[in-house]
Amino acid sequence: MSDQILAKVRKLLAKAEDPACTPAEAEAFTAKAADLIAKYGVDRALLAAREPGTDLVGDRVVVLHPPYALDKAGLLAGVAGALRCRSVRRRERDAWTMHLFGFGSDLERAELLYTSLLVQAAHGMAAAPVPPWENAAAFRRSWLAGFSTAVAGRLRQAEATAAAEAGASTDLVLVDRSHRVEARVSEVYPRLRTASPRRLAGGGMRQGYVAGTRADLGGMSSISE
Repeated sequence: MSDQILAKVRKLLAKAEDPACTPAEAEAFTAKAADLIAKYGVDRALLAAREPGTDLVGDRVVVLHPPYALDKAGLLAGVAGALRCRSVRRRERDAWTMHLFGFGSDLERAELLYTSLLVQAAHGMAAAPVPPWENAAAFRRSWLAGFSTAVAGRLRQAEATAAAEAGASTDLVLVDRSHRVEARVSEVYPRLRTASPRRLAGGGMRQGYVAGTRADLGGMSSISE
């Protein structure tokens, strides 16, 4: 992203991260947010198709800090996957990390959104009352799973809409980018295995999902010049 767009996005995300931001305010941000982020991604993809040197396949490693490191991995994987990146979860001594692969502009979008969504999720979990019969940690893990599911779904829909609006030829560009990312993953991890789904016992998934539908995804039109 250009410095100007990054500045605008960070200002908006700072507002969304403010604990004083009400659900109604977050919903107001949301209406245009994912749409704008997705259109930016498509624009960068089409530019790179004409000028390959402007956006290259790369990778980066994100450390998943406790608590709930594996649940944060789910959030990052959902965001990254929706934005046409691939993620590989790794165990390294006493920490979990995610190795992300994708084009530079998509990696940048994914990491920026993930960092903000972590803060928004922390505020949401803190505000969600844990029923007295629930284990607090189990409830919050399921809450974060619901939040991650909602956010990833919204991002995937926005990406699909932006691609459709850009025209049929855009699909070929995006498919080619996905194939190139997959090729890079296969080069680095030729024996990659799919992890088994996690089983969550907590009852917070529905509350987390609702919070995820309200989370701000970085819309830029709400910021004045």
